[in-house]
Amino acid sequence: MIATCTTYAQSISDALLYGNSNITGTARFRAMGGAFGALGGDLSAVGINPASSAIFTRGTASFTLATDTYDNDVSYFGTQNSLSDTDISFNQAGGVFVIEGSTSSKWNKITLGFNYDRTANFDDDFFASGTGDTSISSYFSEFAQGVPLDLLELLEGETISSLYQFLGEEEGFGAQQAFLGFQSFLIDPVDFDDPNNSTYIPNTAGTIFDQEYSFASRGYNGKASFNIGAQYDEKYSFGLNLNSHFIDYTQSTVLFEFNDNPASLIRSARFENNLRTIGNGFSFQLGTIARVSDALRLGFTYDSPTWLTISEEVTQRITTIGEDNDGEFSTTIDPRVINVFQDYELRTPGKYTGSIAYLFGKQGLISFDYSYSDYTNLTFRPTNDPFFRDQNIAIENTLKAVSMYRVGGEYRIKEWSLRAGYRFEESPYEDGQTLGDLTGYSVGGGYNFGNVKFDLAIDRSEQERNQQLFTTGLTSAATVDKSNIAVVATLTLSL
Repeated sequence: MIATCTTYAQSISDALLYGNSNITGTARFRAMGGAFGALGGDLSAVGINPASSAIFTRGTASFTLATDTYDNDVSYFGTQNSLSDTDISFNQAGGVFVIEGSTSSKWNKITLGFNYDRTANFDDDFFASGTGDTSISSYFSEFAQGVPLDLLELLEGETISSLYQFLGEEEGFGAQQAFLGFQSFLIDPVDFDDPNNSTYIPNTAGTIFDQEYSFASRGYNGKASFNIGAQYDEKYSFGLNLNSHFIDYTQSTVLFEFNDNPASLIRSARFENNLRTIGNGFSFQLGTIARVSDALRLGFTYDSPTWLTISEEVTQRITTIGEDNDGEFSTTIDPRVINVFQDYELRTPGKYTGSIAYLFGKQGLISFDYSYSDYTNLTFRPTNDPFFRDQNIAIENTLKAVSMYRVGGEYRIKEWSLRAGYRFEESPYEDGQTLGDLTGYSVGGGYNFGNVKFDLAIDRSEQERNQQLFTTGLTSAATVDKSNIAVVATLTLSL
């Protein structure tokens, strides 16, 4: 069964996740920390500065595979857990075609290109366990306040599925949560005899709850760039990217809770949520690179906001075990209904990038990029929707403008190239704790066979976040320290 929900369940963390892009792409690009805003000769550099395509001297194509291994060290109320996983992905593919200009014109080159980058890998798993002080019943209790009791009780001929679907379509996601809590006996009304009762209390007592929380996500954020570039007088390069964005994301969370507090009716609960997100969007980039001298290059790029349209659907299931005067009982509420939320729009902030590179003849180079983006401009739409209006106000009060720094170097020994890079990205949160700063280091090398180049990179990044179990009621957070090591291989063909 399918329920088209009239309200939303999105959060700021969702907006940051869907609008996020990381340093991915070719092995050369990643080995140098993505510091390519004043450089060219690389397909992934086109995604940083579209003028990079005009630096190519002949047609080029490249293909990249990456192996990502991540480790999540998790702390929840002092209990430590670790989880690791590895996945292989097709990370990049693209090509550029060079059209030589007329000898009578200073416009000496026009380039046409296409590049696909997997800009974010959403594969992530962690497990948190510990003794918390807040029960999952608080989640349902907060949603239930203000919901009339007669909406939560089954009428003659109604089923769990039909009422859950009705509530989603007519009353919204919050009423569905109240229904799950009531039907699973995690919450009770203050007055059973009043159909208009709108006040509820938890059926768990105390402040000691053994909890286990499993989180698993899969998917990617991809960007396909259609590029046109031009070079003037061999000194100035200009470029434009028209970008198509793709989001494919799934997330599954399971909370298990147990307590042996004497006053609790419910002793254990298992609450499962499954989310599927599909999105698509558009952005553009304008860039330029100036050859100040034979050694010095300057670059500037403007990234427009990305306008995304997002579709989401959710399924839920809860099982509880309790004990009353008649002994132990078990209840499972499985509506088997897919909640399909109304499509919504998300506008991510624009970005400005300034770049400088210094070339030591044919021996090597060093490059630096600085980017600035104001995350208070992250916006849910439609902005006249009351829920999204509140979310946008929260974004303005919670997020901030950030700076990103990238530096990379390359040294050539005949056909061999050795590379290294570093990057640092500030947290978009004012508190710096909900999501911490990101730090990355990379090394790599390559060999030039002539018309064929093979490059390899190892890229390591670290970032810590405080992951709330739920955004309502049970808002206890697990600290997740994630480190990711990527091994990237790229094959480049010159045409």
